[in-house]
Amino acid sequence: MSAAPLTASDTGPSPGDGTGSARRLRGRRAAAEARAGILLSLPFVVLFTVFIAWPVLQSMFMSFTDMRISDIRSPFAVDFVGLENYVTAFEDPVFRRAALNTGGFVLIGVPLTIIAGLAAALALNQGVSRLRGVFRMGFYTPVVTSIVAVAVVWRFLLRPENGLVNTVLGWVGIDGPHWLGDERTALLSLIVMAVWRNFGTSMVIFLAGLQAVDRGLHEAAALDGASTRQRFWHVTLPAIRPTMLFVMVTTSIGYLQFFEEPFVMTQGGPLNATISASMYTYNQFGFGNYGVAGAMAYLTFIVIGIVTLAQFRLMREK
Repeated sequence: MSAAPLTASDTGPSPGDGTGSARRLRGRRAAAEARAGILLSLPFVVLFTVFIAWPVLQSMFMSFTDMRISDIRSPFAVDFVGLENYVTAFEDPVFRRAALNTGGFVLIGVPLTIIAGLAAALALNQGVSRLRGVFRMGFYTPVVTSIVAVAVVWRFLLRPENGLVNTVLGWVGIDGPHWLGDERTALLSLIVMAVWRNFGTSMVIFLAGLQAVDRGLHEAAALDGASTRQRFWHVTLPAIRPTMLFVMVTTSIGYLQFFEEPFVMTQGGPLNATISASMYTYNQFGFGNYGVAGAMAYLTFIVIGIVTLAQFRLMREK
């Protein structure tokens, strides 16, 4: 009797079966990892949707309606007014003054903050060898100090009578002004306080960027006869261009939204000389003008986007 021919089932699993099993196993693992990722991210997604995404969408909807505080119980029963709230914001003289104050705060405050932060970082990176940690902590301490505590100190410094600033000016025969009560000096006083309070952040970031610059570039430039100033302009600054961009963008965004300084120090006075766009928007919310306040908030957002885009184009790599 002749033997029956062997089949694939008689000789055990074929190589293709092992490959298919491994593929199915990898698919099950990938599906399990995806489910785990969804479960782990679900709390964030829920919180982000409820407390950030939905309020943002609601405020956008609100900016195109005549919603006021009396409509809070029926927010979807308000009337659609289109761009009327935006026109109202542009025609409001106080909002225009607030926008002008905010622009001045940014145009003066941002360069001063960057210069002060970069100067402190250069000093700590090259000039200061002892107690470097103490200086870092001292420069950064105002950043983490409460604005209320800072306001108390600066109000004492800027008092028209017996204030430290005017006392020092009096020693050299200068009659100091009422810094926070004079329209000509109130905003400038807040700018100086903001620069003093915030340049520590720029210093820390610049210091990290300076320490990442290749020392070989400086050594090569020095061997070629470049002076210290030339090495700074042609080696250091190009090397920290990304750091400069980051500091410029984050500082500008923060100063375009400046709120605590006038709210705590001057309440927007005198005669709206220090009121900011964010503070005036906050006041409109407090007055119950939700539609107009939403339009003002989105106008500020648009300006922030335009300024940020312009800075990226200005500081991009050539």
